[in-house]
Amino acid sequence: MKNSISINNLSKAYGKAGVLKEVDLQIAEGEIFGLIGPSGSGKTTLVKMIVGIESATNGTVEVLGKRVPNLTLLENIGYMAQEDALYPELTGKENLSFFASLYKMKKTNLKDRIAYAADLVELTDELGKKVAAYSGGMKRRLSLAIALVHDPKILILDEPTVGIDPELRISIWRELMTLKKEQGKTIIVTTHVMDEAEKCDRIAMVREGGILATGTPDELKTTYGAADLEEVFLQAGREAR
Repeated sequence: MKNSISINNLSKAYGKAGVLKEVDLQIAEGEIFGLIGPSGSGKTTLVKMIVGIESATNGTVEVLGKRVPNLTLLENIGYMAQEDALYPELTGKENLSFFASLYKMKKTNLKDRIAYAADLVELTDELGKKVAAYSGGMKRRLSLAIALVHDPKILILDEPTVGIDPELRISIWRELMTLKKEQGKTIIVTTHVMDEAEKCDRIAMVREGGILATGTPDELKTTYGAADLEEVFLQAGREAR
C-alpha cells in the first residue's frame, strides 16, 4: 500500500528539552491513523511537524512524496488544531468563506463545500451568528468544518471531539469513516480516548516523545495479551522503562 506520510528518525527539541525522540512512522494512503497518548506526550508537536508548522531538530517528514515544510502541500492538507483559531467578530459563514478563499476553488464549488462542511458538523442554522456568541463545542465544530471545506486529500485532526456532545461525536466519526471509504482520504486523529482509538485502522501509542507500539487495535491487544487498549498502553509503557 502506498504511503501518504513517511516519518523517519524524527526528533524535536526546544533547547535541551526533547519533545520527540527518533520517531519512525509510515501512514498509508486511505487509512485512519490514530496517535494515542496523554496530554504532553508529544502528539500535538508531531502533527504540527507533519503540517510543517514546526521544524525538525533531526530527521525528516515526507507528505505525498514531498519533504516538509512545503507550501504547495497546504492545498492537500486540512488541519484542525487543538486550539480554535477563529475570528470571533465574524459570523460562522464568514469564517468558513474566509478560510475557503485561501484555496483555489471556483465560486460555485465554494458555496457547495461551505454548505457540506456546515451540514456535517450540524452548524447550518448557526452560520449567521457571530463566533463570539458560539459555545466551546460550536467553535470546535466550526474548526472541523474549516479543515474539511477545501476537500483535502489528508485530514489532520488534533483532539477533534473534545467538548462535543456524544451524539455529534458518533456522527463525526461516521463521516470520517465515509471519507476514508468513499473518497480514500488519509485521516490522522490525535486522542486520549481509547474508544476512539478502537475506530482507527492503525494506531501509534505515544509517551514522553517516543512511540511505544504501533499496529491495528486488534494486533496490539493480541501481542500484549490485553483485553483493551488501555491495558496495552500500560504494558507497553512498563516494557519501555
